[in-house]
Amino acid sequence: MVAYLGLGSNLGDRQAEITAAVSALARAGRVAATSALYETDPEGGARQPCYVNAAVRLETSLSARALLKACLDIERARGRVRSSGACKGPRLIDIDVLLYGAEVIAEPGLRVPHPLLLMRPFVRIPLADVALPGLRHPGNGEGLDLCVPDATVRRID
Repeated sequence: MVAYLGLGSNLGDRQAEITAAVSALARAGRVAATSALYETDPEGGARQPCYVNAAVRLETSLSARALLKACLDIERARGRVRSSGACKGPRLIDIDVLLYGAEVIAEPGLRVPHPLLLMRPFVRIPLADVALPGLRHPGNGEGLDLCVPDATVRRID
């Protein structure tokens, strides 16, 4: 199965956190592509450092639920502490399952495609970097392999 994951970090050595998470994802399957790194301002108005964001295309034999567990395990191993009410707060690493093949999944604790995927340029732009040609959103058919630039998403060279 081809899955797409979004990664973000805004604490510590942000680029190193993304790199380490991508390396750890190799235990969940084959990392087929990794996007460029992008810096973005934090959402939600809370004062915190800018984020570094990326996306990964992963070929995996794991179920969607097992892939989510693997992502959460990587976050915990990297020192991520999830607290209730802090969905837009600072974090060492965040790994979201954006897409899992063409499946639409609505289960407790697992929604795929990611519900905010289409509204977040900091997810859409890195996703377009790694998307296979013709990739479409399973819910509405919108193309995901191309994305218009956004001034809030700055590529890190």
